Amino acid sequence: MTNELVYRGAVELTELMRSRQVSAVEVLEAHLEQIDRLNPVVNAVVTIDEDGARAAAAEADRKLAAGEPTGPLHGLPISFKDTARTAGMRTTFGHPRHADFVPDANDLHVQRILDAGAILLGKTNVPEYAAGSHTFNRVFGVTRNPYDPSKSAGGSSGGAAAALASGFQPIADGSDMGGSLRNPASFCNVVGLRPTPGMVPNTDGTNVFCPLGVAGPMGRTADDVALLFSAMTGASPEDPFSVFPPAGEVPAKEPSPQDFAGLRIAYAPTLGGRVPVAREVLDVLDPQAEALAGLGAHVELTCPDLDGSDEVFRVLRAATFHAAWGDDLDADPALFHHLLAGNIRDGAPLSGRDVLRAEEGMTRLIREAARFFERYDLVIAPASQVAPFDADLEYPTEIEGQRLESYLDWMRAPYLFTPLGLPALSVPAGFTPSGLPVGLQMIGARGSDARLLRLASAFEQLSSCSSVRPQGAAVL
Repeated sequence: MTNELVYRGAVELTELMRSRQVSAVEVLEAHLEQIDRLNPVVNAVVTIDEDGARAAAAEADRKLAAGEPTGPLHGLPISFKDTARTAGMRTTFGHPRHADFVPDANDLHVQRILDAGAILLGKTNVPEYAAGSHTFNRVFGVTRNPYDPSKSAGGSSGGAAAALASGFQPIADGSDMGGSLRNPASFCNVVGLRPTPGMVPNTDGTNVFCPLGVAGPMGRTADDVALLFSAMTGASPEDPFSVFPPAGEVPAKEPSPQDFAGLRIAYAPTLGGRVPVAREVLDVLDPQAEALAGLGAHVELTCPDLDGSDEVFRVLRAATFHAAWGDDLDADPALFHHLLAGNIRDGAPLSGRDVLRAEEGMTRLIREAARFFERYDLVIAPASQVAPFDADLEYPTEIEGQRLESYLDWMRAPYLFTPLGLPALSVPAGFTPSGLPVGLQMIGARGSDARLLRLASAFEQLSSCSSVRPQGAAVL
């Protein structure tokens, strides 16, 4: 029997704990029981510290009873993505050579989340070095979809998304270079936000000058994502491009589907004919676009300028990978999974001129996007070109009869928007006839993260999909 606490939202849980209707210890024990029951099937949480979490939960209850200050995430258990460094807890990056690596310090976003009162529980599974949108590695194996364990949970934040959907934790962190927050959110019926670059400082990597990869929040609802996001944002002197998010105005009322009335919405079901999309995905998204039009939104079939975005993304990604691991691959050709090894090799022939031209292309795309959002308020598109596929596959090789030439081809729906420097999220939109989740990608103007989350919350009321719990893992 599932303890209902594990499917209470993060916002609701914090209110229940502050009002002393439930304790942090009770919340933690409910989630531990859920992990013990279902994680052997889903394989989302790969490292866990029950004793440390119990001690932290007891301390959280003590602080509240003593009237001491508490943070906005007080008492919420969280397992962090296994590419995020956690002091005293192993961080494997999904690679055997780091199987026993224990950092001595937290990454900045981890520290901010813990400082806000969250309780460190464990780590969530990732692909090797988070390089891919299907979560499997040689250390922990494959993470399975809670809605159907024979299917992929997506990636690279697949363990995080599956943990949320399974009721293992109410909030989760993730990262996104080419869709690693948006794709697993789509596959697992949760919300994943890729923030505007700079909203969450880039202090955890070795290069602050590449804005492709960002850390961001995940949750089962947009309101829960907004709560976590508030703890992750804020400038850091270690990232000169980081910013304090604009305060904005306090909304006069709660989000409502009526918020879409009058909005100018660009609907890009195939990104202007640039990508193939499975019919079962479009059959979910097309009616949602029609529903928004029915609310009074001005929905138009159009797309921002994405010309050259594919080359920009692939060049900068390959250059980043080769800079990070090229020497290692040269020294040991068998060190990396063959898909990642191929991505690393793609960077070898690139010149400095190639990289600078890609950056010039990204500059043009950013400027064109700014002009586009003078005419439109929102873009909606698929978060993934396919529904969750068989977990035993490395990746889909065909969409609607169109053969895919490379591993990256099925991930283009999210990553073509990455070089534009915009906030983008996936919000639950519906299910295929076989019961697999489909997410709607929503993209806003640069810096409009808070507004985008508000619209996602309004959309949740329209689609009512977020409340549909997975049954696949529970019945096995």
